[in-house]
Amino acid sequence: YAATRGDALVRTDLCAEAIRLARLVRALMAPPPPEATALLALMLLHDSRRDARLDDAGDLVLLEAQDRRRWNGKQIAEALPLVEEALRGGPGAFALQAAIAALHCQATRAKDTDWPQIVRLYDVLERLQPSPIVSLNRAAAVAMVDGPRPALALIDALAGDLDRYYLLHAARADLLRRLGSPAEAAKSYARALALVTNDAERRFLERRLRDVQSDKA
Repeated sequence: YAATRGDALVRTDLCAEAIRLARLVRALMAPPPPEATALLALMLLHDSRRDARLDDAGDLVLLEAQDRRRWNGKQIAEALPLVEEALRGGPGAFALQAAIAALHCQATRAKDTDWPQIVRLYDVLERLQPSPIVSLNRAAAVAMVDGPRPALALIDALAGDLDRYYLLHAARADLLRRLGSPAEAAKSYARALALVTNDAERRFLERRLRDVQSDKA
């Protein structure tokens, strides 16, 4: 859902067109393939949070800090039965990602998120479709269950594959911040800033860097 470059975090027009095409594909295929159903559900769930991703100043708001009243309940209600339908066809890659997104959207408060189940779903996804990005996302979920230290070890193991990926360094910086290592966190935020290309994400990382620099001082 995130724009690669520019000031806008989300290209609303492209998201709407992708959802339209996913609906069309599903309508044209009888019975709809589980992964086509799962892809539509996944896009609906991600798009449902669009209005809460930015604050009034246009700055990025992380998932745990989003005002969930701004999520699109109609899209979530449409997507959840599609997730169940897709999973009945087996644990495909899109179905597992949609199930993870559904758990986020079903939590009325951030602290109610079923992180252990999310880790279990990532375990299955990692076996089904192994990739450094999946492993990075799993590490972020592990941090919510087991704390930042084991998650940091998982992320450091991915550094060779994802050294040019800004989110690896942003995630590493956040874990170091939580572990009380502001100087090391600042280095990772600086590395993420050198790689990020979206302006909204850049502003967020700049704020985080300033925060840890003030802690370091």
